[in-house]
Amino acid sequence: MASQILVCLLLVAVASVVVDCNSEGDALNAWKTQLVDPNNVLQSWDPTLVNPCTWFHVTCNSENSVTRLDLGNANLSGPLVPELGQLSNLQYLEVFGNNLSGAIPTEIGNLTRLVSLNLQHNQFTGVIPASLGNLVSLSFLNLNGNKFSGIIPSDLFLLVQRGNLRVMNVSDNTFAGTVHRGNLTVTTIIQDPKAS
Repeated sequence: MASQILVCLLLVAVASVVVDCNSEGDALNAWKTQLVDPNNVLQSWDPTLVNPCTWFHVTCNSENSVTRLDLGNANLSGPLVPELGQLSNLQYLEVFGNNLSGAIPTEIGNLTRLVSLNLQHNQFTGVIPASLGNLVSLSFLNLNGNKFSGIIPSDLFLLVQRGNLRVMNVSDNTFAGTVHRGNLTVTTIIQDPKAS
């Protein structure tokens, strides 16, 4: 009887891992369906597989949960999607040097284990969502070379002052407003594109 209970518990544990992996695969597939991929960089992203850990440009931890997306200079275009906020163990989102556009979904602020968010040199627009202030593990934030506008949320400066955020590059965008000297550190790079 005890061995049957143990087998049942193991099956439940395995099933929950598979469901988590499938939900992460579903989130990545939702993004893939919104992207234009002329070089077939995402060809290995097969939603019928048990989990996305065998896909190119995806790194997982020992529990088969996505920790890293490396899609820099991949010639991708399209938006980031809210479903990316479901990748609860994601630590690196590296999508620099593409033609990605649209706004940053507020759901990206759910990625509290994110260490690096590199969106530089794309075509992103709109305001930086205040939800990025939830990224308490963030060390590197590169948003330079886009078309962001509005003001930089004060929550990001709080991450610099109180958190791990060591590099915040938001240069070459179209921000408005004033940043007070007390808000800046050596690693924060803010530049007026008209001054270049």
